[in-house]
Amino acid sequence: MESVEHISCLKVKISNVSLDQLPELLYNLLETGESHHIVLLSLWDLLRARKNNDYRAYVQSAALVIPISKSIVGGVRFLTGKTIHRVMPFEFFIKTLTALEERQKSVYLLGSHLKSLKTAERNLKHTFPRLRIVGRCTGDFKRTEEATILTAIRKASPSLLLAARGIPGQERWLARNKLALGPGIKIWCSDLFDVFAERKHRPGKKTFDRGFEWIGYTFHNPLHIFRIFPYLYYKFLLLYYKLFRRG
Repeated sequence: MESVEHISCLKVKISNVSLDQLPELLYNLLETGESHHIVLLSLWDLLRARKNNDYRAYVQSAALVIPISKSIVGGVRFLTGKTIHRVMPFEFFIKTLTALEERQKSVYLLGSHLKSLKTAERNLKHTFPRLRIVGRCTGDFKRTEEATILTAIRKASPSLLLAARGIPGQERWLARNKLALGPGIKIWCSDLFDVFAERKHRPGKKTFDRGFEWIGYTFHNPLHIFRIFPYLYYKFLLLYYKLFRRG
């Protein structure tokens, strides 16, 4: 596999990967015939990984941990002097699906509600006609149905499993069932299906590049304003690690 630089930020793994590198990295992961997962890491995810052992293990064991928050890029630069790539989630998924379509790979859609899932599937088929969608399942399944769903996904053997909100345990479900899901790439895509179903807006490119995407999220959920406190805690941690520790 092409060499990927992994950097520690507050003892959480970060991968320095550009969008141009992504297709080849995906192909290399698929060629191993093993189960891999990729994490798109926000600042809040980084802080969660520091205090939640299960989530930390999920992040640390990922094939790629790609930062999506400008604050992470700034933190890495502050601690190490290195400038790493930050990727816009929507661009990441477009690049990923395009790369898989070029080699006529397959995808399985898991999560969200039926209406959004069906609309997202239809739009994905229209946008990526040579990408094979080999199955879909809503996330509101019962625990008694879990074994059947795992078997269905494993038999479908998708190159990529996209898992969205609605699944019990969210990313923890992916981590817990990593081997049972069979080989291929697994990615937690949060609200991607709602975006493809045009039920949720994504931040514009300029807004994202400036690191202002949080403003739109705060308008939709005013409670996000309280994230200023973990943000200040993050700044304190950076200073502490810079002065007294490494990583």
